[in-house]
Amino acid sequence: MLAFSANAQQAAAPSPVSQPIATPAAPNPAHPAPRDVAYPGVIKVAIDATDIDRRIFTIKQNIPATPGPMTVFYPEWLPGNHSDSGQIEKIAGIKFSANGQPIKWLRDSADVYAFNIVVPAGATSIDVEFQYLSPTAAAQGRITVTPEISNLQTISQVMYPAGYYVRRIPISASITFPEGWKYATALEAASTSGNTTTFKTVPLDVYVDSPLMAGKYVKTVDLDTSGKSPVRMNFLADSPEMLDYKPEQIDSMKRMVTQADKLFGARHFDHYDFLAAVGDKLGGIGLEHHRSTEIDLNAKTFENWANLAPDRNVIPHEYVHSWDGKYRRGQDLWTANYNTPMRDSLLWVYEGQTQYWGYVLQARSGMATQEEIIGYFASAAALYGPGRPGRVWRNVLDTTNDPPIAQRKAQGWTSWQRSEDYYVEGLLIWLDADTLIRERTGGEKSLDDFAKAFFGVNGGHYDELTYTFDDVVKTLNDVTPYDWNKFLKDRVEGNGPVPLDSLARAGYRLEWQEKPTVFGKQVEDIANSRLLTYSLGFTVNSSAALTSVLWDGPAFKQGLTVGQTIVAVNGETYSIDKLKTAITAAKGAGPAVELLIKNGERYKTYKFDYHDGLRYPMLVKIDPKAKSSLDDILAAKK
Repeated sequence: MLAFSANAQQAAAPSPVSQPIATPAAPNPAHPAPRDVAYPGVIKVAIDATDIDRRIFTIKQNIPATPGPMTVFYPEWLPGNHSDSGQIEKIAGIKFSANGQPIKWLRDSADVYAFNIVVPAGATSIDVEFQYLSPTAAAQGRITVTPEISNLQTISQVMYPAGYYVRRIPISASITFPEGWKYATALEAASTSGNTTTFKTVPLDVYVDSPLMAGKYVKTVDLDTSGKSPVRMNFLADSPEMLDYKPEQIDSMKRMVTQADKLFGARHFDHYDFLAAVGDKLGGIGLEHHRSTEIDLNAKTFENWANLAPDRNVIPHEYVHSWDGKYRRGQDLWTANYNTPMRDSLLWVYEGQTQYWGYVLQARSGMATQEEIIGYFASAAALYGPGRPGRVWRNVLDTTNDPPIAQRKAQGWTSWQRSEDYYVEGLLIWLDADTLIRERTGGEKSLDDFAKAFFGVNGGHYDELTYTFDDVVKTLNDVTPYDWNKFLKDRVEGNGPVPLDSLARAGYRLEWQEKPTVFGKQVEDIANSRLLTYSLGFTVNSSAALTSVLWDGPAFKQGLTVGQTIVAVNGETYSIDKLKTAITAAKGAGPAVELLIKNGERYKTYKFDYHDGLRYPMLVKIDPKAKSSLDDILAAKK
């Protein structure tokens, strides 16, 4: 042991030095700011999408340029993703050249999406070549290429010059697909030679907002019955039998298009294409675009139609986005190019109201029954009652920052951390607004009037129309005068329990039953999990693993967490039926539920002193004989 006296400690102290202290390096030079002027020339891009075995896309571009320093961007901030999630890690083999001679490039060390070059004297354009290496395994990211389907996302396979609004940069693309494959896209073909299609020249923002799907097994169905503009459903499947749809299934989609017309009263596209992958090989997606959408549907979509209502909600949801999110977009979310940070403060309108109208249109069109959609609203109300304790510290406005914060990664404690809650909590805000408008106007007006006034303006215009919070408030006041500023801020910026006044105004109350609603059971089956959140405080999948644990719920208080596995229930080998039977038997004064849990290499028995039985949310009519506001909301419009 060493003992130090005060003098010894003083003597050991470091002495001052005369060396300079560390100072930060000077920032890298700023990139040219985007200008709203026409780009001098047309970018040409050629994409070889034939290497489906190795899932490699080869991209060659020619970009008009003038001699001197130049910055070329790869897209970083992706519309629809609301975040800086550009797939730069997947591009390789980057080459710049001019007049056949290589150009040295230098990536910006502070902005890795920017490439700096010097265009040589005498050059009028530069050539760019790279490969986009799409994932070959799920651990690398979403699978976008399979032996049967290829999902070509144009925003991930292009570079563009800094210094211009992307809407002012014209681009002409040609794409080569595998022999015999058919493609679907909102882009319009100019010519075809063999398996190469050249598309009409469009502004860069239109091009990157127009992905393609191509495949072996493709069926296209016209969903528009009005004659206004084509609305096409393009199904691309893993196998031909997955495309055996029934006429009544397609008819419900046609009614969805009709009901959207009645809701918004205008269209902001000259044609619209659903790109729908049917199967289980391509990675899951639901991504909106102005004139199209990328979605995936269950392999048994048509075979098991009656049990898959939650899965196909993506169809009306993404279609609504053409109005809410693409044509009308929060002003702070709209940017001049794809390398300027987006700000997501109005996603509770963009995604929240789209969530609302997506389920409403699903009911109005008959793509789901009213009973199913009322079951969904019950799940939403429960989720933001006891199911989201994290609301005491984090309001829904702050969750609009989740796309850049979390990048949609899995979370251990979603009920406490919260995750993009502007979707479902946003839906409840708009249900609240809808029922309040109906109450204040005696049913003469509704949120439908807001939708038509806010999203249905300027029919036939295709460019974006941005808005602010004050614009939302003004339009609500135009529908019916009220303190909408306070109403919205209380709900968007408030903490604590979510106001559920809307349920009573809608004619319903939230109650609990011992089995899931029809919709709730469908969600469980699709997810291969069982929701015991409101009883023991967790969900468990078909492998007996806990997939979520409710913060401060019974399981949380026992010390359980996501990833642990249930081995036994009350001393018997685990099954979900045994667990549910044990929970029911414990109701009232029954015996406590005992679970043997595997946590890595350790096993431990947990005893649950829980006696309220199985609890699943449901909405019950306050007056069973009366027609409610929610009935009116979900009814088809004539």
